Amino acid sequence: MAKMELRCHLGMGLFSLLFGLFGLSCCTDQVPVLIWSTESSLWQSQDTPSVGHVVSGSQLLSYLSCAFNNGPHSVLLFLQDKLSLDDFTVYGGAFGNQQDNAFPNLENALESAPSTLVLPSVDWQASSALPALLQEKLATSPLYIEPSTLSQLRLNETIASLLVLRLPYSTSTHLMSARDVLHGNDDVIGQVLNIMKSQTVPYTAIFTAPRPSRVIREVSLAFENIGRSLLQAPVKPTPAPYPPVMFNRTSSEPCILLWAKGLNLTYSENTPSEARLDLTSRTFGSGASVSLDGSSCSQSLATLVLNYGNIANFSGFRLTFVMSSSYSEVSAREWFKLQYVEIGYNGTVATFNGSNQIYAPRNYSFHCESITSKWNPLLVPFNSTNPAIQWTFSFSEFQIQGFNVTGVNFSYASDCATFFTPGIWMGLVTTLLMTLILTYGLHMIMHLKTMDRFDDPKGPSISVPQNE
Repeated sequence: MAKMELRCHLGMGLFSLLFGLFGLSCCTDQVPVLIWSTESSLWQSQDTPSVGHVVSGSQLLSYLSCAFNNGPHSVLLFLQDKLSLDDFTVYGGAFGNQQDNAFPNLENALESAPSTLVLPSVDWQASSALPALLQEKLATSPLYIEPSTLSQLRLNETIASLLVLRLPYSTSTHLMSARDVLHGNDDVIGQVLNIMKSQTVPYTAIFTAPRPSRVIREVSLAFENIGRSLLQAPVKPTPAPYPPVMFNRTSSEPCILLWAKGLNLTYSENTPSEARLDLTSRTFGSGASVSLDGSSCSQSLATLVLNYGNIANFSGFRLTFVMSSSYSEVSAREWFKLQYVEIGYNGTVATFNGSNQIYAPRNYSFHCESITSKWNPLLVPFNSTNPAIQWTFSFSEFQIQGFNVTGVNFSYASDCATFFTPGIWMGLVTTLLMTLILTYGLHMIMHLKTMDRFDDPKGPSISVPQNE
């Protein structure tokens, strides 16, 4: 889109235009791609996508080829961790509200650039492959930079260069809000563009992300009341009292999450006295004293080891959760299962089998309101000689995830509750009873019969002869 054509549509701001066209869209499988260049008239021969159209990988390649064939050979790729169109509509200057605008530098760059192309909906798989696609088109390796290192580089406009600048994205940090993080990214973009302007090197800049964000879930639902609200105050979700236990594969990538409202174990060795262990405060919260030494995670196996040290009369006490992942040909998807739980103490290991009841899709977490070894147990001893028969445990609001962990929050939970809950059974039985009563009443009414003859009070009475 040429500069003159773009500005005639920017009366209320570029992102307010995007909101007007696509603000009602609820698709979260697309990522916006914003491209601008110091060269004019790059996309005049290209038709802009229609409203609601999702740009595929081949179409994106067509737009990029048009830019690289006629435009500069220096490319700036601003690659944010996550991005969605709702980031602009919620945190941008929609409807002329520039006071809380998180993208002033980005909007200014788009408005002032000689050539600009805005693709609001691009298939996220195509956007995730954009770095490799640019590397192939430019025939050069990407150079990951910071604003401080860019000022020390001297770019040559005759040599192709691909400069990649990674930007964070977060909506759950306790230190900064999502608006502050996006505003900080916009400041970085402004610094980089100022450096490029000072070097007077022509360039093409791209701002996108490899995957969509979840701003619809995290922002819009906070302002909308779902379900009935008549004569009822809005219900605010109660935050968890403490974060889950996280085992990190690296310093910043958690791969196992565990949370519970209560972890209680009872040990009885055929004696009147019992040892009761409440591990909740030792496992979660600020007073946690548990070590995760021995834990590991891979593509097919995840092991979480909670080492408590010496507790009561037990030395070297630990809990071990072992999960495995496998592909199911019937459902054509990956599933994970909690294979077993081990209780280690005094050199002895008590093992509880998962009994093939604790499982969920690989990209889900598993949640259960109560896991106990007494009533309808989900974890049972391997055999009668196993030391596990001396233990009784009770986990309340138990939730665990060992695969496809994308942050500090659990994925969608697969609950252990069965479909036929006590409430559903009560409703079914009551409905069946009322149906039987109604059927019996209709049956009686349909089989009523009248008498063949009636007494006539004006005529002679009916006499019935009697045999003496």
